[in-house]
Amino acid sequence: MTHSGSVWRAVAGNPFRFLLSRWPWRCLAYLLGTVVLAPAAWLAMLPLAAFPPTLVLAGVPIGALERRRLGLFERAPMRSPHAAAPGGVGAWLRRRLVESATWRELGYTVCLLSVLFAIDLVGLFVLFVCVTLLALPLRVAAGITNWVNIQLGGSVVDTMGEAWLAAAIALPVTIVTVYALCLLAAGQAAFARWLLGPTQAELNLRVEELSTSRMRLVDAFEAERRRIERDLHDGAQQHLVLLNMNLGLMEAELGGQDQRMAELARDARRQARQALTAIRELIRGIHPQVLTDLGLAAAVGELAERCPVPVELDLALDRRLPVAVESTAYFVVSEAMTNTVRHAGAGRITVSGGFAGGRLRVAIGDDGRGGADPARGSGLRGLADRVAVLDGTLVIDSPERGPTTVRIELPCHCE
Repeated sequence: MTHSGSVWRAVAGNPFRFLLSRWPWRCLAYLLGTVVLAPAAWLAMLPLAAFPPTLVLAGVPIGALERRRLGLFERAPMRSPHAAAPGGVGAWLRRRLVESATWRELGYTVCLLSVLFAIDLVGLFVLFVCVTLLALPLRVAAGITNWVNIQLGGSVVDTMGEAWLAAAIALPVTIVTVYALCLLAAGQAAFARWLLGPTQAELNLRVEELSTSRMRLVDAFEAERRRIERDLHDGAQQHLVLLNMNLGLMEAELGGQDQRMAELARDARRQARQALTAIRELIRGIHPQVLTDLGLAAAVGELAERCPVPVELDLALDRRLPVAVESTAYFVVSEAMTNTVRHAGAGRITVSGGFAGGRLRVAIGDDGRGGADPARGSGLRGLADRVAVLDGTLVIDSPERGPTTVRIELPCHCE
């Protein structure tokens, strides 16, 4: 909720509390800012008059400044309605000229430099006159009566009694003026928010652009993952296979000549086999070949076969899903099963789900000790972030003493 909404409630509330609150000062500062900004904007735009087309863009910086000035009323800064325009100054100019937000800012600028400036100036002048009348007793007491001759009932106010009478008349007028100026400021802020804030269509476009950008990142991640997998499979893995073969030949050559060297060769060969196994496990963890060849159900089945905890598998998938969806679902299932084996002390794991209504739904449950909390570790938060990249949801139900269930939903369009 915005602070300007609070202004309306404050004005309608207790008058004494309102006059002693921060709102009159905020509203007066906002109106005074308009009175100062308008002449400065006129001076700044004079050089642009030599090239009239640039005047169309004069509202862009003024709109940005006005959105910052609305910070007097807003809890959070207002979002810019403009979309990003990469590609240099030319692209920025072309984008701004076709955006409706640019023309709304121009319209607001015209209003600001004319009607709003005049109204705010008159309102502040009336307040100045009221404050001057309220200060009359102080001026008379100090003997300052020759600056401005103020008449009351046809006579110049130069006695203390007349000064107090003028101040008494000015007090209710001042209160009414303060209320009126606060309403004016709140209305002007609402008008600025209406013209300078992003419309629903612009917010939808921003969301669409973010979704497109996010999918490009997902595709880039998948391409990088495949490159790493290919390099590991065709590069490091093949070198280790060749090294293992050479070490085997060395062991055979040295077997009858130098037992110590043969033993070292045998030890080096064992380490090479361990490194080869580790690389194969790493490749399988990144994106197993069975997932690429046969799909999610087969890949999860392979996970279940290797899991030291018994796994009940019920995945009803009769079609292939998009690569990003299969990869994300496999990663979540793999991490959930790994966490269960390491931390839950479970005796059984269940993996169930299927594709329905354009969404993939998978649930991973166990009968372990429970207590899984995303706030206490980055692993579960990482799962949620990875699912959110595809506009999916992840829900973790893990009370103390178990059981634990991890549910994911991923939107997808089957190929």
